[in-house]
Amino acid sequence: MTRVLHINASPRSGRSQSAQLAGDYLDRRKAGEPDLDIDVLDLWAETLPEFDGDKNAAKLSFFGVGEMDAAGKSAWDQIVAVTQRFVDADEYVFNIPMWNGGIPYKLKHYIDVITQPGLLFGFDPERGYFGLLENKTAHVFYTSGVFAPGADAKYGKDFHSTYMDWWFGLVGIDKVVSNRHQPSILTADPAGDLEKARERARAAA
Repeated sequence: MTRVLHINASPRSGRSQSAQLAGDYLDRRKAGEPDLDIDVLDLWAETLPEFDGDKNAAKLSFFGVGEMDAAGKSAWDQIVAVTQRFVDADEYVFNIPMWNGGIPYKLKHYIDVITQPGLLFGFDPERGYFGLLENKTAHVFYTSGVFAPGADAKYGKDFHSTYMDWWFGLVGIDKVVSNRHQPSILTADPAGDLEKARERARAAA
């Protein structure tokens, strides 16, 4: 059985275009694969641990900075619990609206919690950073109101997909399928363009 983790980074519920695209993709996948296991992680409903001083100290101990004490071990166990849900998935579906040129802060918080040495990445002074995940696939649905790839810089810049592509590489997710609905507002036919994007999402399944 294939397990898909759907990570929703939009707070707009049914009004979210990125969530609609991800939903269309998953509905089509489920129709073709009835035993598909879809785990939905709504970042706006999830209570994530703060990455505080104890957790940071525990992380740094992997790089030889100090030792993990009892408080650090307790803090690290919280990180491992959140991260294991991510590691256990075979595939990932992200829906990510663009916020101020980048990703929503809730998604950045989640990434900062789970991106840990020994869990998602390793490090060697000669090799540098390397991902620990293997044979994982991600489908990413990007939306933005005004920005479009190739548009004049006055309409914004992309620290959105570029950041995610870097992160996927860091943790070892080597098969990434990007789906864009950009722009969603600055267009002559917003409704028609959304429907075309939704059909592309269904076709991607």
